[in-house]
Amino acid sequence: MEVEPAINESSSSLSSSGSSCGHWYVRYGVCIACKSTVNKRQGRAFDYLVQGLQLSHEAAAFTKRFTTEFYCLNEKKLHLVLDLDHTLLHSIRVSLLSETERYLIEEAGSTTRGDLWKLDIDYLTKLRPFVHEFLKEANEMFTMYVYTMGTRVYAESLLKLIDPKGIYFGDRVITRDESPYVKTLDLVLAEERGVVIVDDTRDVWTHHKSNLVEINEYHYFGVNGPEESKSYTEEKKDESKNNGGLANVLKLLKEVHYGFFRVKEELESQDVRFLLQEIDFKLLTKEA
Repeated sequence: MEVEPAINESSSSLSSSGSSCGHWYVRYGVCIACKSTVNKRQGRAFDYLVQGLQLSHEAAAFTKRFTTEFYCLNEKKLHLVLDLDHTLLHSIRVSLLSETERYLIEEAGSTTRGDLWKLDIDYLTKLRPFVHEFLKEANEMFTMYVYTMGTRVYAESLLKLIDPKGIYFGDRVITRDESPYVKTLDLVLAEERGVVIVDDTRDVWTHHKSNLVEINEYHYFGVNGPEESKSYTEEKKDESKNNGGLANVLKLLKEVHYGFFRVKEELESQDVRFLLQEIDFKLLTKEA
């Protein structure tokens, strides 16, 4: 199990200063340092990383700072939070396929379609063009998280398709089981200044829009409705691999990464939020 660098029992010694324990690191309601029972309201659960893990607000802040500095200095990496549905792939219930799309049921998982899968009897999943290349290149620059409003069971079944060996995400998978209503960087163990989000839905990131790169939604399967244009499936084509959503976002991520690490002496003051603003401004200027 891969765990962020600062979460271990030796670091729990940092939770005590003087005679009182701050209950920084708690497992199953018991403080690792002083063995006291700790109320859940005294911190935040990080069960997705380690079952039963709870961090105090001070411990979370320390771990975020430590993790950001560790990856920046030692691996020259930032953090990247990726949505699943309509960002990296598109899933649909088999029962919702139109008659003209039902040919896909036979093609799913065949030797000719390495991008189309039948998860179980209910769902078909289509991987977005360029997804494998995107993850491979992004992994060189970022420590990556998945953050989805789907269930953990659903997320894990999808990750078997895009990251079967856990190379890219490890245990860093956040689902609606941990975050049912909105998405928040409070659950990501890195400082916000070093985190980029890629998501097709802006509204779920209530407090972190300045970290967000909004990608266009990927819709492979059709949507019922008389006014809808033909889907990729009906036209038997797909989004451009070299000039589609993921390829274009990767170019932007490379620019952010380059800007962040361009001057080593300025690492402590760098902030991806400012860099994203600068890039947006440059794009607007070009369009004008």
